[in-house]
Amino acid sequence: MAPKRVKRTPAMAETPKNVLFIMADQLRWDYLGCYGADHIETPNLDWLASQGVRFNRAYVQSPICGPSRMSFYTGRYVRSHGATWNGFPLRVGEPTLGDHLREIGVKCSLVGKTHMTPDKEGMKRLGISPQSTIGALVSECGFDVIVRDDGTNHNDYPNRHAEDYDQYLRDHGMGGQNPWEEWANTAIGPDGEKRTGWLLENAPLAARVPKEHSETAWLTTRAIEYIDAQDDQPWLCHLSYIKPHWPYLAPAPYNALYGADDLPPVNRSDHERHTDHPLLQAWMNMRVCKNMSRDEVRDLVAPCYMGLIKELDDQMGRLFSHLRKSGRMDDTMIVFCSDHGDNMGDHWLGEKDLFYDCSARIPLLIYDPRAEADETRGTETDALVEAIDLVPTFLDFFKGQPKPHILEGHSLSPLLHAKASDLRGFVVSEYDYSTRDARRDVGVDQADARLTMIFDGRWKYIHVEKMRPLLFDLHNDPGELRDLAGDPAFAGELKRLADLHFQWSRQHHNRITRSSESIEKMTLNKEPPGILIGYLDQGELEQDGRKMPSHVAS
Repeated sequence: MAPKRVKRTPAMAETPKNVLFIMADQLRWDYLGCYGADHIETPNLDWLASQGVRFNRAYVQSPICGPSRMSFYTGRYVRSHGATWNGFPLRVGEPTLGDHLREIGVKCSLVGKTHMTPDKEGMKRLGISPQSTIGALVSECGFDVIVRDDGTNHNDYPNRHAEDYDQYLRDHGMGGQNPWEEWANTAIGPDGEKRTGWLLENAPLAARVPKEHSETAWLTTRAIEYIDAQDDQPWLCHLSYIKPHWPYLAPAPYNALYGADDLPPVNRSDHERHTDHPLLQAWMNMRVCKNMSRDEVRDLVAPCYMGLIKELDDQMGRLFSHLRKSGRMDDTMIVFCSDHGDNMGDHWLGEKDLFYDCSARIPLLIYDPRAEADETRGTETDALVEAIDLVPTFLDFFKGQPKPHILEGHSLSPLLHAKASDLRGFVVSEYDYSTRDARRDVGVDQADARLTMIFDGRWKYIHVEKMRPLLFDLHNDPGELRDLAGDPAFAGELKRLADLHFQWSRQHHNRITRSSESIEKMTLNKEPPGILIGYLDQGELEQDGRKMPSHVAS
């Protein structure tokens, strides 16, 4: 039975000062009980939802790890921060959550994954050493790193960032050249042979690593240690798990908790498979999509995916229990989300990618300890929310000044405090598919390999550069199974949504060095002092409140 609601204490109204920002990787919103899933039990995350607000329509700024996370960490759209794909560096000088929080005396720390690639060329050009204080922060997306673990610790992966976990495994008798690869990502086959987690056929096997030493358990431990070590300085801890992201391999007993009979029905149709849209056809023909569209493959992989989610939920129970016992529920906001979902065979697709709800829509649960949030505990909202809303929410929580000229999201505090708030009329997500095989299959230049989603709560419009758009009516077709863009009856909706896309594209996205207040002041003061443009005579000058240079009479 899940714990009951946290009882309010006097401290809760007086000392809320910390944030625990939890992110899972590749977790679908509809695989949690609090979102209506009946094929899996997630009592601990359901409990968190009962303590705060569940956001039903939260969307990421890109359905792929790197650019999505850079939007989470900057509060800015993908087109604004420019890191449009995994491994594309976040340019030097792009303001981050850590930059904003340190300005107001808040510690911003990382335990887990960021998928961030530093702009080494930019740092070199500006003479910033990666070993310097500034260089270290720039290299780590503005976080003070307690531990970084980006998960995919393959021998050939260029950015491992998993040395701490490697050492942890060695310290517990699990050695080798690459302990992550050899223990967390290796199983033992029926004949005693070692099997790699990189192959989907091995998903039902148990990882060699015991559950108490898995990455999910280890990261939870490190987060608890971090929280217990904090003093009176306000802090934000980004606890960022690498699961249930592939490789799909879970430790016992989680590998065997579920079977094919436990899976929800796959969401796809023959109409989709025979679409006339060339990009969708090319996408469905990529290797990972063809494999995950096979029922026998999904029946192997999805139960493991569910096992990894169950393991995560169990660790959330351990974490939340510690927060209750230590009194941290009194002074700590808790945010739980994911960086994107997983197609898992839906729409004839594998991996993440594209803008179907199974990929671009995420779970978002927020527990706010402040008294102002009491009215909304255990409630839900259908407000349209974006990942970029979290940075301004955190800044607001810590009583920092808003920065609308930099941050493109909106604080969610009004929704947490039962105040009417119309944040936006539509959400935006972007996707750069220039590195995908499908791009060459359809003959699109890498400069034009761009997709943009506009979703207004009912209609989902996908702008596809150099091709026709896509259109889905989620009111009548919540499964997004029928593309309506080719139907003349919906030409009006297409134009309306295309106009919204054009409207959004025309906004300022990179004018971040001047606040709106400073621009208004410049407007009021007209030209800078000593600059007199277009005045006919001294009378006109004086009427405008300006003065002649001191060395002339008129």
